[in-house]
Parts: sequence; C-alpha cells; structure tokens
Amino acid sequence: MSQLNTIQDDDAPSWLPHLAGNKGPRFLQIADALQAAVAEGSLTPGERLPPQRRLAAQLGVDLTTVTRAYDEARRRKLLEGRGARGTYVAAPQVELAPVLDLSMNTPPPPAGVDFDDLLKQGLSQVLMRADNASLMTYHLGGGSDAQRRAGAGWLAPMFGQLDPAQVLVCPGAQAALAALILALTEPGAVILAEPTAYPGLRAAATQTGRRIVAVEADRDGMVPRMLEEACQRHQPGLVYLNPTLQNPTAVTIPERRRKELAAIAQRCKVRIVEDDPYWLLADAAPPPIAAFAPEHVAYISTLSKCLTPGLRIAFVRIHDSRERERFLAALRSFALMAAPLTAALATQWIGDGSAAALMAGVRSEARLRQRMAADMLAGRYSGSGDGLHVWLALPGYWNAFQFARAADGEGIAVTPAEAFAMDGASVNAIRICLGSIKERGRLQAGLQRLSGLLARRPESFGAAVV
Repeated sequence: MSQLNTIQDDDAPSWLPHLAGNKGPRFLQIADALQAAVAEGSLTPGERLPPQRRLAAQLGVDLTTVTRAYDEARRRKLLEGRGARGTYVAAPQVELAPVLDLSMNTPPPPAGVDFDDLLKQGLSQVLMRADNASLMTYHLGGGSDAQRRAGAGWLAPMFGQLDPAQVLVCPGAQAALAALILALTEPGAVILAEPTAYPGLRAAATQTGRRIVAVEADRDGMVPRMLEEACQRHQPGLVYLNPTLQNPTAVTIPERRRKELAAIAQRCKVRIVEDDPYWLLADAAPPPIAAFAPEHVAYISTLSKCLTPGLRIAFVRIHDSRERERFLAALRSFALMAAPLTAALATQWIGDGSAAALMAGVRSEARLRQRMAADMLAGRYSGSGDGLHVWLALPGYWNAFQFARAADGEGIAVTPAEAFAMDGASVNAIRICLGSIKERGRLQAGLQRLSGLLARRPESFGAAVV
C-alpha cells in the first residue's frame, strides 16, 4: 500500500498511513487509509482493529485524533463497535429494497396518526378485555356477534342501519371472492367482468374452473346494454364489478349507471359480486349497487385498502340466508376463519373510533399523494384525485411491457396493463400505486423519474426494453 507508516513495530497494522502535514487533518488521513484498506482487502469484515490508545501511540498522535478517525469511519459505515470487545471492520451493507415499488396497492402511512401507538393501544385493549385463550383457538366461520355488529357499523356509511346477521367476517377480500365464486356458480360457469379488472378475479376463476368473459366498458364503467346482451348470450353465473375507484382504471361508476346495472341483474336473474374496497376513500361516492338490488348483489368491503393489509379482514354482506350458508360452507373448504386476534383488533378499532381516525388519515395522505402525482405527471395524469393508484395511458411510442421494463431498469416497479387484462383485452397503460412507499420524498423522486421516462422513446434504451 502506498501510504504505509514507516514505524517499525511488530504489532503495527500494515495499513497505517504516513501522516504528512500537507494531506489535510490527520483524523481524515487515518479514516481515508481505513477506507482504502477495506476496499483493497487488506482489512476484511470482522477483523478487529487496534485499541485507540495503542493506535495513537503507533502513529504518534493524541487519542482524540484516533477517536475522531474511528467516528468518521463509523459514519462511512466502515466500522462497528462491539462494546468491551472492541472495534471491528463492518460487513458491507446490502441494500434490501433497491427498487421503488409502485406496483403494490396498499394504503399510505396515515397523515397525523401515530400508527404504532394505535396498534399498541388497540392490542392492549383486546388483551385486557378478551379471554386470551379464545384468541388462540378455532372459531366458527363468519365471525362472532360482536364482530358482525362491528361489520355492520363499518358498512353503515354505505347502507345506513344494517342487520348484523347479513354481515360475515372473512380473512380478506380475496378469500371472500373465491368463496363467492364457489358458492354461487358451478364449474365451467361464465363470470362477466370489465375488460380490465382486478387480477385476483382471474386467479380465483382459473383455480376454480370458471371462465371470464369481458364486457365492454367506457369512461363510466361497464356498459349496461352490453351487459344485458352478454347475460342473454352466456347465461353467466356471476357479474364482477369494482365500481368505486376501480382497480386499475380508477373509474367510479356514477349512480345512474349503478341503478341500470342493478336493474339488469334483477331482470336477468344474475348475481353481482360488488368488490368495493375503495368506497370509503372516495369523495362523495355514489351508493353501492347493492343498495339498489340487495337480493342480487353480494357486497365485499375490505379493511386492507382503508386501514392496513395486516388485518386481513373483510366484511361481506349477503342478503339471503341460504346464500350465506352456502358461502360459509365454501369458505370453510379453504379458510376456516379469520384470525381471531386480528378480527378482535378490527372490532376494537371500529368500536372505539380508531378505525375511523386511521381511515381519515389514510384518505388525507392518499389525496396529498394524488396531488403530487398530478404535478409530477403533468399532462399525462389521469387519476381521480382520490384512492391509492393512478392509471396512466402511455404515449404511442411506448407499449406497457416495454415501459415497465424501462422503469425496472431505473429501479422502479410498476404494473403493465397486461396484468389486469380479462379475456384477452389489451390496453396500453400502466398502474402506478402511490401508497407503498413510506417516504413522500422517495415517492416524489420515483414519479419524477417516471415522468422523465415518458418523455423518452424506447430506442434510447437500446435492446434492454425491446
């Protein structure tokens, strides 16, 4: 090494530098020598460094200089202290989350809410009031009376006062959707859906042997005339709709059309599954379709999109008691029950107002992030101002797959339209999720990079995105 100390000391480490007077502060010379030795491999991770007093004596400097040098090396993440055992060369840090993940549709950190404290307080109340043994044993599917009452309370903004007997507690919306498909359709049945829809529907239909047929949609959602024609042609087992801030297009079906779709379900005697995770996040959302034809609509509302995915709780409203029993039988075939602890926490939060406070914080943060997206994606933003995601139509020189690959090369994960295509539908767009990045600054940086990509053409990236 070019900066070896000339002190003759059998115990002196080989990386000791010359401390020349014209090379800046001595503590920085020592730190620089440490950094060079680590880079060259003459100091290896886990190797113990000399005690500071010994090193000071070997270099002929005071103890403070060596202390400052070690502190600087720690700041550069070169060293780590292990208490009385001394100071060691640190292992190289591995970046565990190098990608800005804008592909996962989760609620953002709630504005003005201390989530950690809310969680601790909620769990404390649950453990004080519940029989702890009951939190760790089997329960009948569908939830306890208290949990169903909590579900009815959660659904009150959508429906007003609701009979808790109509409300079932499930381990998440995906489980609820799969159980409804099993309970209300036969193998081989057709499920009607919009051309671009929640990919979990396709997964559930494929696994249960059902077939999805796409029905034309416009800027207000599924077209009623096309739905009626499809019902007559295919005799479907179900119609799937996600009518509020639809995933992925962010379209909200207006009230007039909801009434038309409900009337078609009644005339054609077909069940609608209304998957409505974002209703409480929307500004002045229309009444659910289930409000206009309750006997023909099974309604799903999950806490994962309004509060936190970790709860894994969804409430399902089914009007007919026989269909509720069929639903529970189907649910028991693969998911006996919602986890008692999280169901109890959800019930506690709904009862004491914490859920409403948390949801308000999520809604406020989501709207702030929507405004950020509108600013960063100026001229291309097609969001609604509410909700957790943006559906971004791409310029003609990009296709969705190419753009997603280019974004990945920039360290950003987005979801191309192909992931949401039903029945072979094709749209040139991507979904950008705004909640999965905790820090606003990192989200803003990611949106700025996406905006820059949109202004470039695929050929500027070479073969990597072709």
